[in-house]
Amino acid sequence: MVRGSKKTRAVDAPLTPNRKRILFLVIMSLLLISGALLFNAPKGMEIIEVRFPGGANLQAEVAETPEKLLFGLAFREVLPDDHGIILLFEESGLHKVWTKQYRFNVDLIWVNESKHVVHIVKAAVPCASDPCEWYGPPADRARYLIEANSGFVDRAEVSLGQELVFALRM
Repeated sequence: MVRGSKKTRAVDAPLTPNRKRILFLVIMSLLLISGALLFNAPKGMEIIEVRFPGGANLQAEVAETPEKLLFGLAFREVLPDDHGIILLFEESGLHKVWTKQYRFNVDLIWVNESKHVVHIVKAAVPCASDPCEWYGPPADRARYLIEANSGFVDRAEVSLGQELVFALRM
């Protein structure tokens, strides 16, 4: 045992103005980071419920970013029945799509600005490598494209000219 030596713990040491300032800055930094993460957290996937005249409904994931518009349902292993994706194009046009890297057949439904069906492709086949087949363009300008499991068009009795109803689910 050494005499005259005093061991002090940092906890027992009084907070100097510099230590107070550092502690305050650390706490404020943590609060700011937490707030930024909370308020800038990615929002959940938006879903549009598409209602068809025959009574069928489709829960469609919204694709409006360039990445989602490009890939659609690519790389997905499965798609639940009565689920799909709706591509929201920036403007109406004669939009074509392919099924590159899709894992299953899909039905494609082009819809115009007034939500009328303008073109249908049943059982579009997946494409694993280039060159891939392009589907479309529709005969009339389309603003939306709905992709669903193959067989949905027949089950929902979708036909040209039908008016669809879109309801945003939150």
